Amino acid sequence: MMRTRPLKVALLGCGVVGSEVARIMTTHADDLAARIGAPVELAGVAVRRPSRVREGIDPALVTTDATALVKRGDIDVVVEVIGGIEPARTLITAAFEHGASVVSANKALLAQDGAALHAAADEHGEDLYYEAAVAGAIPLIRPLRESLAGDKVNRVLGIVNGTTNFILDKMDSTGAGYQEALDEATALGYAEADPTADVEAFDAAAKAAILAGIAFHTRVRLDDVYREGMTEVTSADFASARQMGCTIKLLAICERAADGGSVTARVHPAMIPLSHPLASVRGAYNAVFVESDAAGQLMFYGPGAGGAPTASAVLGDLVAVCRNRLSGATGPGESAYAALPVSPMGDVVTRYHISLDVADKPGVLAQVATVFAEHGVSIDTVRQQGKDGEASLVVVTHRASDASLTGTVEALRKLDTVRGVASIMRVEGE
Repeated sequence: MMRTRPLKVALLGCGVVGSEVARIMTTHADDLAARIGAPVELAGVAVRRPSRVREGIDPALVTTDATALVKRGDIDVVVEVIGGIEPARTLITAAFEHGASVVSANKALLAQDGAALHAAADEHGEDLYYEAAVAGAIPLIRPLRESLAGDKVNRVLGIVNGTTNFILDKMDSTGAGYQEALDEATALGYAEADPTADVEAFDAAAKAAILAGIAFHTRVRLDDVYREGMTEVTSADFASARQMGCTIKLLAICERAADGGSVTARVHPAMIPLSHPLASVRGAYNAVFVESDAAGQLMFYGPGAGGAPTASAVLGDLVAVCRNRLSGATGPGESAYAALPVSPMGDVVTRYHISLDVADKPGVLAQVATVFAEHGVSIDTVRQQGKDGEASLVVVTHRASDASLTGTVEALRKLDTVRGVASIMRVEGE
């Protein structure tokens, strides 16, 4: 039997995502009520610019006083889609204190203060759901947190930023340079006017922190994630990748150590074989591989951003939270019992592709090989091309630690025959 008294929802933010949340709540109201067991009512919308026309939203619901809205006491669920650290953190905490559960899409806040927010939710007996914070419409957090709760996740590997994937895909498929591809992404609305959060991998790093924390039952903060942007990737790097049968993607990689005693989380450009499923992820799409003991390899694929896709994830959380509220229960909270240490990037072991500019004369290869050997880095393949006294030397290593590779490169720079290190890129997915 359906309850007639509606569950009241406060919406913080009414931009691209927020407006879609409001639209779906209105147009799908009957279906949502049937799925939840009670109607849901948009009780207030907090915005910064109240004079702006918002189609489909009653102007009487619009307010600039977000604090008063979340403290009303009759609000059942607060949907936070304003982003950033403040005032979002204060508003979410206030919502818990005044008896409301929270649905958020705020990856930056969750990556920085997720533990404190979970603690506040637990203290007040409320829910904190955030499927939309990672990979847009793709169901990823709930499968990790619930569907795989009985399994042991060992690795999460994926493309979690659509803007960077669009840029790298354009560079690969058309031969465009980085700036040209970025300009196209901006013109099409995939990149912000200031693309720093995307291209310098801050966005992906926040998502990696959230995924690693859930996957490994360990608190992983944004500061724990190694981050390397993609602004230095060149057309020459793609040419080298093609010669290896690879392409280049900006990857978020969260791994459990082989001995199970620690975890790592990192985001950086990497070469991956064309045979790997992630190599075929085109445009602004996202895809994430999850590897676990019992389930094996799972792949999640779909649109990772945009108003409607992200709103889909928000509404999925809203339905779950409302059901919990009706039943007097709460969903799963933070699981950090494992408390595994997060290893530094220097301990990470992977393959490397190193491109060197060297003098084209006898003995250069032997000198370079000696440096690699002295630092315990085994060489897989070497390719050398020379002309007019200068040469390009490409070395692909077997698996080596980041620290040993760093020492190798420092030693290479000291050789008189090495003119410069053109590029260094990790090779993943073998």
